[in-house]
Amino acid sequence: MSSSWRLTDVPDQSGRTIVVTGTTVGGLGHCTALELARRGARVVLAGRSATKVSETESAIRTEVPAASLEQLVVDLSDLGSVRAAAADASSYGPIDVLVNNAGVMATPQTRTGDGLELQMATNHFGPFLLTGLLLPQLVASGDGRVVAVSSQFHRYAKAAPLGDPRQDAGRYDKWRTYGATKLANLLFTYELDRRAREAGLPVEALAAHPGFAGTHLAANGQYGRSSGGVASILDATIKAVSQSAAAGAWPTLMAATADLPGGTYCGPSGPAQLAGAPQVVTSSRASRDADAMRRLWEISEETTGIRYP
Repeated sequence: MSSSWRLTDVPDQSGRTIVVTGTTVGGLGHCTALELARRGARVVLAGRSATKVSETESAIRTEVPAASLEQLVVDLSDLGSVRAAAADASSYGPIDVLVNNAGVMATPQTRTGDGLELQMATNHFGPFLLTGLLLPQLVASGDGRVVAVSSQFHRYAKAAPLGDPRQDAGRYDKWRTYGATKLANLLFTYELDRRAREAGLPVEALAAHPGFAGTHLAANGQYGRSSGGVASILDATIKAVSQSAAAGAWPTLMAATADLPGGTYCGPSGPAQLAGAPQVVTSSRASRDADAMRRLWEISEETTGIRYP
């Protein structure tokens, strides 16, 4: 597929159920959900709190009053919350697409209640568990698709995160850790797609990255907020030099709706893939390491307690 993909290429989504995680107003997930709702999908807005999800529903309804929306509360950093959310989601019936968009960026070193580093918990282990728990509903759609939102930061990872996830691995580098979570997203995507094909499951896994998009993610990660003092300065600086969050959502929308094979990675077509219309792009050699894929999968199943088919 060429770089000529445009938002108008998103086909009618009527009759399809699509779960999007991390739908905070103004972020990539909100923009992704908005465009899918605009085209008739039943969109499940999955977010960390009922308040945030309700804010997003209100924002979408101002533009698409008749939008078909569901609310799902899930804290992906908490494996118990993920299991509870998946149980709630069982009422939705077949799921056509799961967009694993939620994430945190470069947060201070923190351990979750499950004993996991916060970034790995939120960006990888939570989505791994959620995807596995929703897999029967994705299979039931007859043509399920899982989309992971990764990042060019996957290239910044020193190595795949294959150590004991409950043990500190030396000095904490929040940016390298973030990069490792984004590398994990790709290793998971490619391995999920391979395993689904091998098992004869009607599910594909694809990935996307937004380029340099003007969201609150960096400020939230650095300062725990997107406004006030230095957080406002960082937030404004990022917005000044980046493409919009709406444009950042285009590669995700392409991965979620275009006629593409499993294992495809979508990203912006501009210089250094920072911005521009989306196209099929390539990921790092490390993300294609079959041994790392297999080992991370084993670690992830052991850590989350789920066994995929």
